[in-house]
Amino acid sequence: MAKMEHFEIPVDDMPRAQAFYKDVLGFDYTPWGDDMGTIEQPEGEGVNGDLHVRGVLPHPTVVFTVDRIEDTVALAVAAGGEQMGEIQPLGERSRWVYLRDSEGNVIGLYDEAAAD
Repeated sequence: MAKMEHFEIPVDDMPRAQAFYKDVLGFDYTPWGDDMGTIEQPEGEGVNGDLHVRGVLPHPTVVFTVDRIEDTVALAVAAGGEQMGEIQPLGERSRWVYLRDSEGNVIGLYDEAAAD
């Protein structure tokens, strides 16, 4: 069963976006360098996300944690979806990939499984 992991918001001006999400929604910001960082819900409630410099995906994205990316991609493709690019490592055991759903929306998948 998948669960919502986080959301991703592309930005053009990182300091301006940080200020916006702090002032409007009360999110704290923790940088991961100059181009990306996390925005965290006040008081640790709800789902956290990230801000990142706008790149390939020009719109916000929802990322889901799954048991094994390959299995979920196979189900998505069988249901009319499409894998976008290769599965990417994120540390030693974590991985991610984007896919297009049956309606053309882009979502992210994340797992902590080693590839077979």
